[in-house]
Amino acid sequence: MTDYIDVDVRPILRAGGEPFSVIMSALERLEPGQGLRLYATFKPIPLFGVMADKGFAHSERALDAGEWEVLFTPEAAQQMAAPAGTPGFDNWPEPAVRLDNRDLDPPEPMVRILAAAERLGPGETLSALLRREPVFLFPQLEKRGFRWLGGFTPDGATYELTVRTPS
Repeated sequence: MTDYIDVDVRPILRAGGEPFSVIMSALERLEPGQGLRLYATFKPIPLFGVMADKGFAHSERALDAGEWEVLFTPEAAQQMAAPAGTPGFDNWPEPAVRLDNRDLDPPEPMVRILAAAERLGPGETLSALLRREPVFLFPQLEKRGFRWLGGFTPDGATYELTVRTPS
């Protein structure tokens, strides 16, 4: 049976903060075989791919008032998880478009990224730099058939997003 460390990021999210660095810090403190129990104010879908890349499967459970409990359980031998139907991330082409959206206020970064993505050719990518994780952008990209990957830079100040059009 897996032992879990609890990480409750609801206060951070309610205060308008970004909890990614707190989650990654807790992940670094895990002992071999330990998992992470995350409490959030929304279903943290973007985190699922990040954690899969680090060797963790997830299961989620809705709580009251739209909040979520997510268990991240270590897997024995995890390969880098790519979205369904997407070639390995390592063979994504260099970005055809580069956007720096760090000085823009929402929803302008999402609007710029979606507009630029719509202009890409089949299989092309774009990269975007943002101040925060674009959680509301992810479902919009998926709805339009785009694939994406992203994460924070090591200093936690910039979110780097890569978007790929269907081939």
